[in-house]
Amino acid sequence: MKQIDVLCVGATSFDLVFGVDHHPLADEKIMAQSLLMCGGGPAANAAVTVARLGLRAAFAGYLGNDVFGNLHLKELQADSVDTSLIVRGEYATPLSAVWVKPDGQRALVNYRAPQAVLPRGSIDFSGIHPGVILFDGHEAEISLPLLRSAKAMGIRTILDAGSLHSGTTKLFEKVDYLVCSRKFAREFSGETDMQIAIVRLAEHHPNVVVTLGADGLIWKTRNGEGFLPAYPVKAVDTTGAGDVFHGAFAAAIARNKTLDYALKFAGAVAALSCTGTGGRKGIPHKTQVQSYLDSVGLENWN
Repeated sequence: MKQIDVLCVGATSFDLVFGVDHHPLADEKIMAQSLLMCGGGPAANAAVTVARLGLRAAFAGYLGNDVFGNLHLKELQADSVDTSLIVRGEYATPLSAVWVKPDGQRALVNYRAPQAVLPRGSIDFSGIHPGVILFDGHEAEISLPLLRSAKAMGIRTILDAGSLHSGTTKLFEKVDYLVCSRKFAREFSGETDMQIAIVRLAEHHPNVVVTLGADGLIWKTRNGEGFLPAYPVKAVDTTGAGDVFHGAFAAAIARNKTLDYALKFAGAVAALSCTGTGGRKGIPHKTQVQSYLDSVGLENWN
C-alpha cells in the first residue's frame, strides 16, 4: 500500500498566461507583453503545492494524449507528484487562456471537453492510502465512492468549492472541511453579505471556511468563528492563489496542525504565490515559505 500525505482529486488544465496592460474589451485586439505556459487546474495546482511544501502528494484526474497533456504530466513528475492515478485519453487536455494585468488582476477562459469527465470506476484507488483527500468537485463520479470509502477508513477530507455546480453540490455536505470561495457562498446562500452567507452554510456543514481573496477569510465551526486578514504582498499575478491556499491547508491538516494554524499558514503560502507570475510557476517552495513565515511571525513549517 502506497502511503501519501495528500491525494488531490479533480481538474487539470494547461494555462497560457498573457501579460497585458488591460483586459480586452468587446471586439478589441491587444498585444501581450509576455507569455507564460504552464500546467494548472485546482486539484493539480494543489498537489504541486503539497509537494513543494515537502510532503508526499498524488494527483488523480484526466489528461489528454496531446502536447498539453504531455507537458503537464512532465511538470507534475518534475515536482515529484505521484501521477500513477492520472487517466490519459483521446479528448483534449483542458486549456485555459489567462490575461493578467500589471496589478495582478486576471481574466480567464477555460475549455474542458464534456467527454473528458471521468466515469465512475475509471481509477482504482485500492493501492494508495492518503492521510488527507482534497476534492475540487470537478470529478464527482470518481469522487463520491472515494469519499465514502475515505469516511469508512477515517481519512480526512476537504472540498475546494470554487463555484456551485453539480459536483460541489454532491460533495459539500459530506466532507470534513468545506473551504469555499466567496462566489460559492453567494451562489449557495443567495446572500451578498458573507457574514450572513457563512451562517447559512454552517446550517449544512460543521466546518466552513470562506476565502475572500484580498479581503482575507472568515471561518465558522461548532466551536467558534473568526476572521483572518490577507497577508500584505505586492501582487504580480493572483492566478491559482486559491488552489495554493487549498493545497497548503490540506498539507497542514495532513500534519495534524490546528485549524487556526492551518488557515494562517495557507493564507501565507497563497499570498506568497501572488508575488510570482503564473499559477503553477508562482507556487512557492518550502525554503521560500519558511523564510516568509519568519517574516510574518508564524510558527516554522518544519
